[in-house]
Amino acid sequence: MRCPYCGSPDTQVKDSRPTEDAIRRRRVCPDCGGRFTTFERVQLRDLTVVKRSGRRVPFDRDKLQRSISVALRKRPVAPERVERLISGIVRRLESAGEAEIASETVGELVMDALKVLDGVAYVRFASVYRGFREARDFEELVGRLHEETVSPEGAAEPERPAGRTEP
Repeated sequence: MRCPYCGSPDTQVKDSRPTEDAIRRRRVCPDCGGRFTTFERVQLRDLTVVKRSGRRVPFDRDKLQRSISVALRKRPVAPERVERLISGIVRRLESAGEAEIASETVGELVMDALKVLDGVAYVRFASVYRGFREARDFEELVGRLHEETVSPEGAAEPERPAGRTEP
């Protein structure tokens, strides 16, 4: 691994620890003394995303993480839950058995996962992914989301603000 500080090609691993879906390694450069961390992930197969235009691009986990982070900006969701969500999506894509995946498939997987994780992030992501142009588009999506959260008796589940208890 090349040192990010001085560019030396030889760095030493000082500590390795497994994480949920990767191996975290603490490294040190013998030339400059710089310390840094790397993560190694198992990649089952090289995935290619087929865009709506027909263009093919390599799957980029970091791009997936950035788009999910934008949807979750300023939302009270633990980083560990976000990492599990991303890892779950990647695992589903890799285990699907296809080397080429339609961008729509990736988008739908992200929306399904965000719907469960955080409703606001789901609406944010869906508005960009589906290209909302009017307030009516938001109303329809939120209406469908509300219908899905209605209890079997037909009454909506009561929402309670975080951190508050009823008297």
